[in-house]
Amino acid sequence: MPRQSEEAAAWFAAVYQAIQEIPYGKITTYGHIARLVGKPECPRQVGICLKHLASSPNAADEGSRSRPKWHSANVPWQRVINSKGMISPRGPSGASRQAAALRAEGVHVDRGSLGEYLVSLETYGWFPDMLPSEEAGIESSDSDMDEGNDVGRAAEGGG
Repeated sequence: MPRQSEEAAAWFAAVYQAIQEIPYGKITTYGHIARLVGKPECPRQVGICLKHLASSPNAADEGSRSRPKWHSANVPWQRVINSKGMISPRGPSGASRQAAALRAEGVHVDRGSLGEYLVSLETYGWFPDMLPSEEAGIESSDSDMDEGNDVGRAAEGGG
């Protein structure tokens, strides 16, 4: 992949980090990942990020000798599908490879009348309002503030 701008690199990193939080055996949509990273209007760009995900931790970036930070071994790309519950077709055998990876996690993947791969969003969907890592940060700052209040009350003789 050609050298990215800082903004593009930050976008790719945000998408990959969000996808890392999808639990094993669950799926979500391109649109939901876009919403979780603050760009609900960009589901196609989430797909572009996944298209450019390195296939292996050993694959050097184009024009670089360094190993990629993000790759298919640490970003569970298979857990992202389209909003209709369908695995998006991509090249020869791409959808079947994604279906196989999901099945290996215990996700039931059906075949539609046109041969498309389908997953029940109701059964396997993961659609939190915010990323668990963000929730943990909010809870942590809330408890820090509570501790600060306890310290303040104790110093005033009220704790």
